[in-house]
Amino acid sequence: MLKLAYIRGMKHWKKYLDRHQAYHKYAIPDKFNYGMVVVIPCYDEPRLLTTLNSLLHCLPTQNPVGVVVVVNSSELTDSEIVQKNRETYQAVKLFANKHNQPNMAFHALLCENMPRKHAGVGLARKIGMEWAVRGFLQSGNKDGVIISLDADCTVSENYLQLIEHQFATYSPNCCVMNFRHRVVEDSPGLQGAIEQYEKYIWYFRDALKTIDFPFYYHTIGSAFAVLADAYVKTGGIGRQQGGEDFYFLQKVFFLGRTTELMKAYVYPEARFSDRIPFGTGPALEKILATDDGVLRVYSVEAFQALKAFFILRIKFYKKPVEVITSLIGQLHVSVQDFLKENNSLEAINDCNENSATALTFEKRFFHHFDAFFIIKYLNFAHNNYFELAPIDTAKDKLDALL
Repeated sequence: MLKLAYIRGMKHWKKYLDRHQAYHKYAIPDKFNYGMVVVIPCYDEPRLLTTLNSLLHCLPTQNPVGVVVVVNSSELTDSEIVQKNRETYQAVKLFANKHNQPNMAFHALLCENMPRKHAGVGLARKIGMEWAVRGFLQSGNKDGVIISLDADCTVSENYLQLIEHQFATYSPNCCVMNFRHRVVEDSPGLQGAIEQYEKYIWYFRDALKTIDFPFYYHTIGSAFAVLADAYVKTGGIGRQQGGEDFYFLQKVFFLGRTTELMKAYVYPEARFSDRIPFGTGPALEKILATDDGVLRVYSVEAFQALKAFFILRIKFYKKPVEVITSLIGQLHVSVQDFLKENNSLEAINDCNENSATALTFEKRFFHHFDAFFIIKYLNFAHNNYFELAPIDTAKDKLDALL
C-alpha cells in the first residue's frame, strides 16, 4: 500500500524516474531510512578513505545519513586504472562493513565501461543522485536531501549537522557551503595559485551580487546540497564531463530559495587535473603557466557596465520597442554591441508579451539574461573593450564599491 504522502506529493518523482531508467540498475537497500544522502563520484582516487573518515567523524545528525560512492570508469579507461578502481570499490565495501551504523551507512556502486560519449564526473554524479532519489521515493521521504561531494575532500566536523539544520529550519531548495582548498604537497607555487583562485571565486560571486543579479551563488560541485524534490523538478543533473555542477545549479537557483551556509566547510584538495576542461585543476595550471604567476580576471568596469543594463530592466516593462531601444542606447557601447549581436531586443519583447505583472517580467527577464549570458558578455567585452585585471587589483576595486 503506497503511503499517502507519496500519492499526494511524489507522483511526479515516479514519472521522472520512469523517464530515466538507464541510470537505475544499481540496487537500493531495503531499509532506506536516510534523511540525507552524500553522493561521491570516484575515479582513480587514492585518498578516498580520507574523505570517508572525515564524514564518519562528523557530529551526529537527527536522522540517518547515507553515503554512496560511485566508482566509475569508461570503456576507454586504461586497464591499470580499472584495476585500481576495483580495489577502491572493495576498500569501500570493507570500510562499510567495519563502520556502518544506524546513524550512518556507506555504499559503493561499481560503474564500469560507461559509454565514451558521456563517461565522466557528470554521469557518475548523476547515477549517485538518481540512486538517492529512488531511495527517497521508496521510503516516501519527500523532504530527502542530496549532498554533492568529491572524493578528494574533507569536511568540517559540523558539516552534516549544519546541512540538516539548514534544510529543516529554512526549507531551501538548495544550499551552498563554504570551502577552503587544502594543499597536500609542499609547493609554494601551488599554494599561491590556489589562494588567487579562491579570491577569484569570491570576487566573481560578489561582483554578480553587486550588479543586482539574483543568482550570484558560487557553483562548486563538492560544496552544495539540494532538496531531492528540487532535483526532480529541474530534470536532474546533466552528464557533462565537466561543469555539470554549474549547469545544474543554474536550473536549481532559478527555482528560488537558495541559501548560503558559511559555517559548514568543504576542503577540496588543490591539485592539477586534465580530466575536465575547466574548473580548479585547469585554472591552477593556467595561473602557473603565466610569466608572473598572476591570475587576471574580468574587470570591475565590465561588471559595472552590465549593472546599468540590469538596473534598467524595470523600465523595460510594458514599454514600446522605441523606448526600450532608446534606453539601451544610453548604455556602455560594449553592452549595446553585445545586445545587438545577440538579438536581445527580441528577448525583452518576449518578456513583455508573456508577463502579466512586473514580478513575472523580472523572473522571465533573468531566464533570458542568466549566468550564461553574463559570461558570454564578459568574454565578448574583454576581447574588445576592457582589459583583464590582476585579481588583487580587481578585488580591491570591487571591495571599495561594496
